[in-house]
Amino acid sequence: MTLAENDSSPPRTKGKGKAKHPEPSEQTPLLLHHSDVAPSQPLRATDDDEIDLESSSDARRRLWSKLTFVFLASLSFCIIMFMLLALLAYSYAARLSDVSPEDILENALVIQGPYRVSVLNVTADGGTWIRVRARVGIDAGSIMGVDTDDDEGTFHDMWKSFGRWGVKLLDRVTVDVSTAQIFSQRQALLAMVDSPPFELPLTVNPPYDDSWLSPLSLTLFVVPTRNASDMNHFVHDSWHSGAASVHASIPTVVVSGGSTNKGGWRQMLRLQRLGIQAQLSMKLPPIPGLPTPGEDVPLPSISQLVTLQSFGLESEAKDVTVHARATVINPVPSIMNLTAPSLPFIISLPGENYSSVPVASVHTHPFTLTHPNITLTISGSVLPLPPHPSTSISAFISRYLSLEPNPVSVACPLFPSFSVDMEFPAPSSKPQILRNVTVHDMKIKPNSASTGFLASGSVFARVVLPKGMDLTLDVTRIFPDVLVFDGEAHELPLLLLPQQKDEEELPDPLPERAFGHIRPEDWLEATSIQVDAEGEGSIFAVTADMVDVPLEVLPGRQKQFSNFISKVVFGSHGALAGLQGTTDVGVHILGLPFRDHENTTTGMDLLGPALPRERTHCNERSAGITTRLIFSP
Repeated sequence: MTLAENDSSPPRTKGKGKAKHPEPSEQTPLLLHHSDVAPSQPLRATDDDEIDLESSSDARRRLWSKLTFVFLASLSFCIIMFMLLALLAYSYAARLSDVSPEDILENALVIQGPYRVSVLNVTADGGTWIRVRARVGIDAGSIMGVDTDDDEGTFHDMWKSFGRWGVKLLDRVTVDVSTAQIFSQRQALLAMVDSPPFELPLTVNPPYDDSWLSPLSLTLFVVPTRNASDMNHFVHDSWHSGAASVHASIPTVVVSGGSTNKGGWRQMLRLQRLGIQAQLSMKLPPIPGLPTPGEDVPLPSISQLVTLQSFGLESEAKDVTVHARATVINPVPSIMNLTAPSLPFIISLPGENYSSVPVASVHTHPFTLTHPNITLTISGSVLPLPPHPSTSISAFISRYLSLEPNPVSVACPLFPSFSVDMEFPAPSSKPQILRNVTVHDMKIKPNSASTGFLASGSVFARVVLPKGMDLTLDVTRIFPDVLVFDGEAHELPLLLLPQQKDEEELPDPLPERAFGHIRPEDWLEATSIQVDAEGEGSIFAVTADMVDVPLEVLPGRQKQFSNFISKVVFGSHGALAGLQGTTDVGVHILGLPFRDHENTTTGMDLLGPALPRERTHCNERSAGITTRLIFSP
């Protein structure tokens, strides 16, 4: 196409109307140049974008306003709730701060039992590990005042409801107690008690029965006082007042929320109390077989509580064993069960100058409390005896064979300061130690060296130990000191004990029909063999030869002696003579330890005073040596 042709095209008409685009033709280019674009189109697109931006800004402002409102409302709600909870917690804390330990012990803490106490171990320093089982619970609602009561108003009921909900959410507390000191009413230290932290369950609105209580097993370490006088005063005061009253002093008690083995927010709740003082008292229960405790009622002795049912000794190769069975009145309430391990004890006899002579080391077998009496099985052995224990042992055996109780002291090595004085009971019937004493082939001849006579013969006797004493004896010698009677000897006073009178002194007045006194100048050698027992203890047959032993005619009894000799010489059946007096027996007891001056353990001979010199006093006859002698012409 030429320029002329372009010029010849029809002219365009311009008007005031809106410009129109020309109709496309074959000559219209597919892409327009930038200069060909109408200027009004980009201006209109810019206006639309501005409107869209303004709309999105308004939407964002409205969203931020809503989010800010929600955040501020939530924050305000949380702050208000936190303040309400803080006020509630402060009100509960203020209520708890006014609660004294005495209020908790008297009104909140409920203990049923203890229903079992087990002694786990006793340490060398006198401490005792004890496990106590009981049922416990804390009525937290009563001390916080949140238990359900009568209608007290909506707000107060809501306050209580929140409190009950908080207690249920907390569930339990952990109590950590420092070493507690237990004092008597005289402010004397009785014991120190240590315990690990333990848990106590919390409850609100508990029922009237004990179904809400939870079991508790607590291990305690108790160290009792070593002052026996303080403990003795406490026992006497408790008996006379009818109740055991103590004062407990606890330096520190820390109570934290939750369990001991679980963390969490509960343990952030923590309450500490310092210098807690508490008065504890328990009424003494009635004890069967004992009087009711009271001010004018004397405290029963230990011997009234303990009954020795059986007692025995037995010789072994290297020692003498002891075995016994005893019953003890159980002073503990029947709801409490106690299991105790083996406990050691030392048995001592009174010695000279208020001393004591340890004679046996025994121990109890493990036992449990039974009602009304506790049965104790006891075993042990005789201790090595000191070089000169004859006085104490002689006094013990003499009183025992004379049906008199013996004073003994019982001490526990675990508690050295405690020693209990008791009585070893006398046997039910009088033991006859020497039986069937006879003199065979008795001969009397004048003493050429004096005006008296000399007696010879063979002495036979049986040594019968009391039932339960299965000792192996070796009788090595005897020393008779007897009066000779014309006829059988009756219940007459005998020679006094050496420690009470000189051995050379005769009884005053002389017994009737007594005419002679036989007392050798030295011990007579003897032999013994063990024979079968017949429902008794060990039995031994003893034989001793008596050769030219002085026979003294009693002062003023020459006539009775002459009459007796006449019966022997002129009688067809001889004469009957009676002997009455004492005989010392020297024995060696198999297994009986004896510690000599060089601290060497050996055997021991019990001589003279170790065996009783039995005698008649009042109208009660003791088993002295009374026998019949047949003198033939």
